[in-house]
Order: sequence, then structure tokens, then C-alpha cells
Amino acid sequence: MFRIRLLSHDDIPSSRAAIAHVQDILRGQFPALRETDVKKLPDQLRDPIKYRLRSLLFVAEGPRREVRGFALINHAPDLDFCYLDYIASKKGITGAGIGGALYQRVRQEAASLRSVGLFFECLPDDPALSRAPEILKQNVARLRFYEGYGARPITGTLYETPLRPEDDNPPYLVFDPLGSAKRLRAETARTIVRAILERKYGARCPPGYIDKVVASIKDDPVRIRAPRYVRKEPEPVRREVVPADKRIVLVVTDQHAIHHVHDRGYVQSPVRIRSILKELERTDLFRRVAPRHFSERHIRAIHDPALIDYLRKACANLKPGGSIYPYVFPIRNATRPPKELPYRAGYYCIDTFTPINQNAFVAAKRAVDCALTAASSIVDGARIAYALVRPPGHHAERRSFGGFCYFNSAAIAAHHLSALGKVAILDLDYHHGNGHQDIFYERSDVLTISIHGHPRFAYPFFSGFEEERGTGAGLGSNINFPLPETITPSRYQEVLAQALHRIRRHKPTTLVVALGLDTAKNDPTGTWSLLAKDFLENGAAVGKLDLPTLVVQEGGYDNRVLGRNARHFFAGLWSAAYGQDAASFIAAGRSK
Repeated sequence: MFRIRLLSHDDIPSSRAAIAHVQDILRGQFPALRETDVKKLPDQLRDPIKYRLRSLLFVAEGPRREVRGFALINHAPDLDFCYLDYIASKKGITGAGIGGALYQRVRQEAASLRSVGLFFECLPDDPALSRAPEILKQNVARLRFYEGYGARPITGTLYETPLRPEDDNPPYLVFDPLGSAKRLRAETARTIVRAILERKYGARCPPGYIDKVVASIKDDPVRIRAPRYVRKEPEPVRREVVPADKRIVLVVTDQHAIHHVHDRGYVQSPVRIRSILKELERTDLFRRVAPRHFSERHIRAIHDPALIDYLRKACANLKPGGSIYPYVFPIRNATRPPKELPYRAGYYCIDTFTPINQNAFVAAKRAVDCALTAASSIVDGARIAYALVRPPGHHAERRSFGGFCYFNSAAIAAHHLSALGKVAILDLDYHHGNGHQDIFYERSDVLTISIHGHPRFAYPFFSGFEEERGTGAGLGSNINFPLPETITPSRYQEVLAQALHRIRRHKPTTLVVALGLDTAKNDPTGTWSLLAKDFLENGAAVGKLDLPTLVVQEGGYDNRVLGRNARHFFAGLWSAAYGQDAASFIAAGRSK
């Protein structure tokens, strides 16, 4: 059993550990490889501009995250081709299907990047070029393997000319058209071959070598060697399917419906989750993961134990269908809470419209479990994860609940992720993220940013002002962008750009997005006018941060557009994070 995982960064510990395993495989399987080439692997992933190629590393991992094999490809987005640099299994592993699975995944990636084809080098199966019988036998086996996928050497050129006359086994340049019937034109091939030789081997090639090889490509279209080993046609690569390792991890709260308040005016209803999920399932962008159970200690790390104990006890004492609404608040004496639980609600709550009922604690605890499950997938190497939870959490402060929120799922997840390094929380709900602000106000490791309606007209009214910037060690680590009652989408995007600039300055290891969809036009709790296309652009702007990103659902109450706006946001986020076009997923959402 193994899973294939894409690594395009070395920014979290699980990725760095996998890269170290890959470097060990390189040393074991390619003993002639220079140590400087082994050690530069993390830098290749980190700095594509330096190498003029974007490196993508695929690892095949066992149940204990041990790397059993890997494939490294280089993508040249300026020339639309991919180059397979290495593919190898760990020494001693044979017949496990790892090589085939990795190569199929590489082909799928190259196709999804709209490459003209996949290029790579393979040692020759010609006895005149490979004089040692044992090596020749291995070369034949490799070329037979690749031929099964339709990849064959380019012929009629000088590519296999050795750098030095005495060199043995000069490599063929192999071309995989990825199932396309389109022929490779000479001009395209010359440009790609020059790029491969200059970007990969420029420092090693003798003067005039590259020009000589490029000039030898004269056939138009380029000649590809006829099949020698495999006669059947290879299966075409499906370009529109998103591979499992690039899908957004989706964790849906499975106990949200038990917290169903039928009271008039309670907009935080279970249909919200169904509305979003229905639209997300019309795309190939998501991979569903079941929520796990987590210890209550994660909640106690963020919330006052007295609040947690009160909610558990108060909810357990209520009859099914009954609710308590806070209505007495301790303005003068906050030190002596009433003994009666119903009267004590106002001691812990910040408003009069957030009810306590029999299932509120269970539903809120399960929302935390979902957020922590999604956060754990980020720790394990997922690039994007989405906790689709209900009830929301961003109004829950350390010692109080309110705004339909009981426990701050996003803050709890952010604290969990802070073990990896600095975290940024970006709250995109229409209402101020007062809970994040209160919880992290004195911490510098967690940057909290909220873009929201100004508190002079928007809930929670008493926080969210621009001058609230943190205190102590946290001074400057809390940033509020209170905006007018009416704004244009372009103005919103200007403010979002400012927020993202501040996140870049913070240099976080991970990002947590508190996603409110109540910024949409005609939302019953907001006054702004964002449309689906605006959510697409905003998602893309966030994705360009290129950070491991956890999204936790907060508000959004117009069920007619809720799912569509969510789908557009994630299409933009995903496309920017992976450098791919989102148009096909928007179209897929309409057609399915």
C-alpha cells in the first residue's frame, strides 16, 4: 500500500522529511550523481526563477510516510513542456507497481498543465552505444516500459552525441505525446531541446555543442522511432480529471443538523451546508475525508475552561427542542455569575440571539473536530483543506460565545498549526472576526486580519476598529479593515490586496481563511454586492500567496447563491495555488 503525494514546496516538516528521503534514494540509485546536485533539490522546489524551470516532486509513501519511490519533473510554463528528470524506487523495492503508478501520475500532471508533451532522457538500447551487456539489458527494459505508454525516442538528430568521444551510453531524448495524435513540429522541438540543454546542462556542454544538436533537428514533423517492444495503443491521458493528491481535502461536519433551531429569524440553518455541498460535488476539485475525534484539550488551549464547562452542562440540562436565549447581562458585577444556568447565559454570551439548546455543545465540538481534521491534513502535506462546518465559530472569544458561534474552530485549528511555525488568519466574513482578535491579541506568532463591515453599523458593533492593533508581544499583529456599508467589488479587491501584502510580510508557514459568504449581493445579513465572478477573483488572489491553506466555513445565508459562490471561490483558490486554469471547473459546475 502506498499513496502518491505532490510536493512543490519544502515549507512544512512532512515535506522536508520526504525530500530528505528522496535525497537518500538519489544517493543510493544514482551513485555517479554529484552531491551538489542532490543537495540542491529543496532549492529547486523553492526557487523556480533561479533554475528557469518549475520543479514538481511526486513521492510514493507507505503507511508510515516512508518514501518508497519518487519522480521529479520540471515544467517550463513559458514553453509549455514538461521534462522528467528522475524516476526511481528505493533500493530493494521491486514489483510493487510504484514505478508505473508514478509515471502515470507524471503523465497526468503534464497533461493537466497543457504540455505539448513529456520529454526525458533514457539510456540507449543500441549495442553500438551501450557496450556493457548488463547495462544494455537494463536499458532495453526501461525503453520497453516507457513504450507501453506511447513514449519513444526522437530519431534523426544528434541528441545522443556524447559530450566526450570516449563517453558510453549517451542518452536518447524520449518523447511522450500524452495520448495526443498531434505531431511534434520541428520548430517546437528545436526550442524545447535548446531549453533542456541550456537550463539543465548549460555549464557542462562544450562550446558549440548545443547549437550543433539543435541544428540537427530538421525533420518536420519530428521523427519518432517506430515501436519495437509494444504493439498495443497506449491509453489516452484524461486531462480534465484532478489527481487525488491535488484535490482539496473536504471535511464536512456530520452532526451539524442536530443543531436545528426553528425559531423565527434564525438564519443559521442546516440547509446552508447542503447548498454548498451540492455545488462542490459538481466539480472534481475535492476529496472527501471523514472527520476524526480530537481531545477537548485543543478547545481548552484556546477557550476558558469555565466557558466550556458551562456550555456542556447547560446544553445537557435542556429538553429536546428547548432553547435558552441570553437576556440578563452582568454589566455592573461580572465576578459573581448566577447559580441558575439559564440566567448565567448572559455571563458568557455577547448578544441576545444566540441560543443554547440540547445539541449546541455536541454540534460545536464536532465542528472543531472537522477543523482539526482538515488542519491535520495540512500537517500531513495537503496544500488546501476545507472544513465545511456548522455552527460557525469566528465570533466566539476566549471567554464568551455569540453570533451563532460557540467554539472558535478556525482559531483552534490555527493554534494547532502554529506548531509548524507562524500562522496568518484571514477573516473574509462580512462581520468582524472578534473571536480571532480576542484570542490572539497578545500573540505575535499568529497574525489576525479581518475585512468587514464597519462596527458602527455591523455586528458585533463593539470591536473591529482600525486602531485595534494588538497589545504586548502582539502589537501590530492584529489588523482590521472596517469598510463602508456600500462598496464596489473593485474596492474590496484593493483592500484584499493590502491584507495579502501584510500576510506576505508576516511570512507565515500556513494560512487559515475564515470564509464568510455573507459578502454576497442580497445576503440577508450583509450590505455588499459581491458576485460569483468576484469570489473567483478573490479566491485566486488568496491562492497566489502560495501557502498551505486551511479554509473554515463561517457565515453566508442566501441559499440561492451560497453554493455557487463557494464553488467559484475554491476554483480561483485552487487554480492560483497550482498555476492552472479554473475555467474548466466553472464550466463543469454548470454542466454536471
